[in-house]
Amino acid sequence: MRLETVILLSALLPLSVALGWDPLGWLFHRHRQEQYVGSLQAAPAEGACPEECDCPPTFPVAMYCDGRGLTAIPSIPSRIKYLYLQGNAISAVPELALVNATNLVWLFLHHNQLTSDAIGKEAFSKLEGLERLFLHHNNLTSIPPNLPRSLRDLRIDHNRIEKVIPTDLEGMDNLTILHLHDNAVADFGTSLKALKSLTLLDISNNKLMKVPDALPEHLHQLYLEFNSIDSLPEGFLGGLAQLQYVRMAHNQLTDKGIPSNTFNVTGLVELDLSFNKLERIPTVSTTLQHLYLQANQIKEFTLGSFCAVVDVTNFSRLQTLRLDGNEISQEDIPTESALCLRVASSIQI
Repeated sequence: MRLETVILLSALLPLSVALGWDPLGWLFHRHRQEQYVGSLQAAPAEGACPEECDCPPTFPVAMYCDGRGLTAIPSIPSRIKYLYLQGNAISAVPELALVNATNLVWLFLHHNQLTSDAIGKEAFSKLEGLERLFLHHNNLTSIPPNLPRSLRDLRIDHNRIEKVIPTDLEGMDNLTILHLHDNAVADFGTSLKALKSLTLLDISNNKLMKVPDALPEHLHQLYLEFNSIDSLPEGFLGGLAQLQYVRMAHNQLTDKGIPSNTFNVTGLVELDLSFNKLERIPTVSTTLQHLYLQANQIKEFTLGSFCAVVDVTNFSRLQTLRLDGNEISQEDIPTESALCLRVASSIQI
């Protein structure tokens, strides 16, 4: 692989997340080939490759130690920029474990047995060029301290984090992707406000009772599914002009808890409010393209929720509408809905 290809993949990552595919997947689940075993153990002059890892001569800045049954971080040659340590049994990142790895750009430590107490306070602080850090599927109870301010992509989901404080994410001006889902956070306070470059925030499957205060203003994607949120603040989306995807399925939202016109904002492409406790269809913008309301308690089909006025130029751009699992049937759809929802390709009742 040429380094230019790696740079291209990095540039495509935000788009690939939105489209649901991951161009890096082939790296995380790389198949080893027996014919390379001998050559991959070559030790370049500037630093030997640990015997338990692979350092391809054709890609000398990468070190593959994934799925080797490792219990500790091996010695890392200073030339390494891409380090794959996922799928092992590593339980600690000692203070000096990465002292020689100051050129790292990607560090993958997901699917290990890391605990917060076993991560040195300055373990990551010297990695001044680190852009991507994967720590998901470990046993962390807090975000490690002194993370590099250069980070663009931090994945720390599927841990046991209960609290996030402002200093945990302070100064991370370059962070664009943050995965904190599947933890046990009850309140983020204002911890997320400083992430001024953040475009994707996934905090689903936590213990949230409310939407976090002061969300980053440049968000494109916001995932809040599987929490216990029963209401939304006034002007919830008012300061999020670039937001396109909002997913709040599997919460406790009621009609009373949603201020009028909360979702009647231009820019939204997809809104998922399925598996809540809504009895009415909330008013949405005519520019919305995908609306998911299945498994609520909706009792009537309110056409005014989609179109205040219907004529040649005024109609809903909705393509997908799901209302199955509610208390209405096909007969409840008014005949004039064909004009309002004229571009809908899928309506499920």
